Amino acid sequence: MKHTLCLLLFLIGYLSNLCAKNENDSLLTALDKVISQRRTYTEKKENTIKTLKLQKAEQKTLEDLYRLNSQIIYQYETFVCDSAERYINENIEIARKLNNQVFLLEGQLKLAFVYSLSGLFVQATDILKSIRCETLPDYLKALYCWNSIRYYENLIKYTADTKFSKEYQIKKELYRDTVMSVLYKQSDEYLKEEAFKLQSEGQYAEPVRILTGIYNKQKTDTHAYAMAAMGVARAQLLVGDTIQEEKYLILAAMTDIKLAVKENEALLTLAVNLFRKGDIDRAYNYVKVALDDAIYYNSRFRNTVIARIHPIIESTYLYKLEQQKRNLRFYFFLTSIFVVALTITLYFNYRQTKAVSKAKRHLKNMNGKLIALNQTLDEANLIKERYIGYFMNQCAVYINKLDDYRKNVNRKIKTGQIDDLYKSSSRPFEKELEELYFNFDKAFLNLYPNFVEEFNSLLIPEEHFKLDKNRLNTELRIFALIRLGITDVGQIAVFLHYSVQTIYNYKSKIKRLSLIDSNLFEEEVRKLGSLSYK
Repeated sequence: MKHTLCLLLFLIGYLSNLCAKNENDSLLTALDKVISQRRTYTEKKENTIKTLKLQKAEQKTLEDLYRLNSQIIYQYETFVCDSAERYINENIEIARKLNNQVFLLEGQLKLAFVYSLSGLFVQATDILKSIRCETLPDYLKALYCWNSIRYYENLIKYTADTKFSKEYQIKKELYRDTVMSVLYKQSDEYLKEEAFKLQSEGQYAEPVRILTGIYNKQKTDTHAYAMAAMGVARAQLLVGDTIQEEKYLILAAMTDIKLAVKENEALLTLAVNLFRKGDIDRAYNYVKVALDDAIYYNSRFRNTVIARIHPIIESTYLYKLEQQKRNLRFYFFLTSIFVVALTITLYFNYRQTKAVSKAKRHLKNMNGKLIALNQTLDEANLIKERYIGYFMNQCAVYINKLDDYRKNVNRKIKTGQIDDLYKSSSRPFEKELEELYFNFDKAFLNLYPNFVEEFNSLLIPEEHFKLDKNRLNTELRIFALIRLGITDVGQIAVFLHYSVQTIYNYKSKIKRLSLIDSNLFEEEVRKLGSLSYK
């Protein structure tokens, strides 16, 4: 049971980790798309600031102008530090004109905040030292402490020296203790500072819970949401969950880009993490964007931090590109060899295919000829079979008639009936011819039942022949004999008992009525008629 439970927990953890990785891949794709549109977000921010600036002429009092400038400063303080500094100084002058100490302190603290973001640490220190924190009201004291905390955080990153960073860390935590003393203990601001305090003391699990709770309360696409996501990312890093750290860094970076926040720490941190993971292309792209934003913001501090990282990522990226070029040249060489080999293979294959195709065409022609020859032989065999039987029968009939005639002649000679014999020998034989033609027509039409219909298709419509009692006329008999293979005009004339010239005249007459070339007419006739195998 114990082993089963452990296995289930392992599987659940593995599947959760896999899902988180897939989620991060989707978020990175979304971040790439947001980065590609960052010019649009910058223009939107510029338009918002432009709209606010146009309202300055409408302000009636210095207090109204101070509050409008505060809105402009809020837009500029993470966008362009020089412009933020200009409007802060303008508000400081307004505060002095109004002799408003609260406005003056607010302006000085905002100026110190912008100086620490832009890397002007000496100027920020001068301002913070000029203000006595203990004399401030609670909300200004909290603002003073938060500015000081951010000041020391940036100073630690800027110096990157453990000897100084320990001292700065101690001072930072002292200001955190001070700000916690003036905050309402149930507020999110207090809980956030408490979480950071626990982290500095080496307690990492509880801050994850606290900061995640604060994150869940924030509205998406707000600066507070991005800051909360960044806080959760740091907390996840401390507990060793790099996948969740990456997720919240992506969310923070994406939100900052949409809000045109040029002081984008999340994107730089994400670039470093991706570089360590081996995603060089994205790391290089993200660090370039972070550098462009730092230059746009004019942050000397952020430029210095990026300057330490950028050459490493850039050199690795260039090395990877060079490696890819070498690989590309190698693959191109292999591909060239493959193409040459493929070309040679295709050439020989083409020659072989051409030879096979030629052989197939020759074989097809031979098969066609063989089929035609077989059909001719079948037809000839059928004609022979039917007409041999027919004419054997006719020969037997005529032999019997001749035998009867011979007996009649002998009898009349013996009896001396010479005159009767002479009269019987001069009798015409039209009846026998008519019987011969009748039997020929019957046999031919039985063999080629569609001959007349197909023969008519070669003639103009008004000259079509019609069968009279299944009897062929002279013209049809001539071409029926041609269909049977008797092409000698003399043989046809003998069979039909006409002169050769008469046969020629019949043939010429029919050819004049044909729809095709007269020179091809007889050849087409020889193709007519489907054999009847009945």
